[in-house]
Amino acid sequence: MKDKVVLITGVSSGIGKAIAQLYADKGAHLVLASRNLDALEKLASALKEKTSEVLIVQTDIANSDDCKKLVSETISIYGRIDLLINNAGISQRSLTMDTNIDVYKTIMDINYFGTIEITKLVLNSMISNGGGQIAVISSVVGKFGFPFRSGYSASKHALHGFFDSLRAEVSDKHIDITIICPGRIQTNISVNAVTKDGSKHNKMDKGTAEGMAVEKCASLIVKAITAKKKEVIIAGNEKKLVWLRKFIPGIYYKLVARVKSV
Repeated sequence: MKDKVVLITGVSSGIGKAIAQLYADKGAHLVLASRNLDALEKLASALKEKTSEVLIVQTDIANSDDCKKLVSETISIYGRIDLLINNAGISQRSLTMDTNIDVYKTIMDINYFGTIEITKLVLNSMISNGGGQIAVISSVVGKFGFPFRSGYSASKHALHGFFDSLRAEVSDKHIDITIICPGRIQTNISVNAVTKDGSKHNKMDKGTAEGMAVEKCASLIVKAITAKKKEVIIAGNEKKLVWLRKFIPGIYYKLVARVKSV
């Protein structure tokens, strides 16, 4: 990956930040995108000790102009994008009946529409440059539904439909698509999750706190991308729900119906 141009969204913390650190170790030219400019600047400062090239672009991927600026600025400086990692996203902690419809729209704008807009913008460059790779951080709940996360789960299911379709469409254009489905990872995903009225959850889920270390998750993600896997699940015992949903759905339905709190 030395001197390859790697664009990563949602790098201010968690999985995105850990992935950026690993690609810096590999000598990649990094383009880092996040809404949090202060976090971007701090991360870039730390990573410049590992790699000479770090470009930061403050980006709200729910904003179309920001998406266009991110990609155009990257192309104007480097002339290409070798690897796009769509990591930016937001989770949810609220019951469907209680949740304002605008909250669902916000989740879709960030997790789905923002992600596919950046992807479409990057595709043009990759095709003209002879190929590339696109990775998207989905979730195990992109494979099954789970209480208190209906909007989040729906947005991740949408990503699977989009990127599976895209993979088929660009199979003859030397573009590889990797869908990554993390389970419970030790990040602030539950803290930053939106609730029924759009406010932050501001609580750490027990399962998240006891989940896989973010460094291990990031390492497995990079390995999957390097191996050009089409899809990979990175999770602990929760990945068993994927298997149950597919092969013994009756048991899956009973198990998730027992979940009565976030």
